[in-house]
Amino acid sequence: MANPTAAMLVIGDEILSGRTRDSNMHHLAQELTKHGITLSEVRMVADDAPAIVAAVQALAAGYDHVFTSGGIGPTHDDITADCIAAAFGAGIDIRDDARVLLAAHYARQGLEFNAARQRMARIPDGATLIDNPVSIAPGFTLRNVHVMAGVPTVFQAMVASVLPTLTGGAPLLSQTLRLMRGEGEIAEGLGALAARYTDLSMGSYPFQRDGAYGTNIVIRGTDGARVEAALAELAALFPA
Repeated sequence: MANPTAAMLVIGDEILSGRTRDSNMHHLAQELTKHGITLSEVRMVADDAPAIVAAVQALAAGYDHVFTSGGIGPTHDDITADCIAAAFGAGIDIRDDARVLLAAHYARQGLEFNAARQRMARIPDGATLIDNPVSIAPGFTLRNVHVMAGVPTVFQAMVASVLPTLTGGAPLLSQTLRLMRGEGEIAEGLGALAARYTDLSMGSYPFQRDGAYGTNIVIRGTDGARVEAALAELAALFPA
């Protein structure tokens, strides 16, 4: 049986403007790979409500899981929660369990639980909270969409909270063979090998070192013995 599939939706003008470098996709891809969930698509959208709603609806219909990052803070441009609610026709309001968490957090810090901070307790109807041990403000899951903060430390903590609740498949294993040959030299043999191992993924990644061309071949699959067998055939086909 194929592993569950996932997509990621990265939300925020600051990502698309180049002001902020996204690291959350890299982290999510690594964690999903270990959990046996295949990350198949990543989209980036601006802080634009119609674009977010459309992307959420399309990705939720196409994949087993959707993970979003960004746009669930206290400011006016944090519109993700409202967009997720709109995407599924759900109501949204301050929810008691989220409000209690945040109120206690700000009380411990001696800070006012003002209207802006209360915005982070607005949760769509029918959603379940995602624990946030870093800054308390929760994410949430609605249907198959997991909504998380954009701050990397918080995003990572939320991923750690969500993944144990999801059913994964077999972890994806990989092996790499580094060849000091250009892609044009190895393409025919690599293509024939890939045709014999249709259950594996074989990727070719060229590089240049000291004026010479080389290629890293990465073989991926869920069956370690098959990966090793393909790697051995590849090494025999292109000896050093």
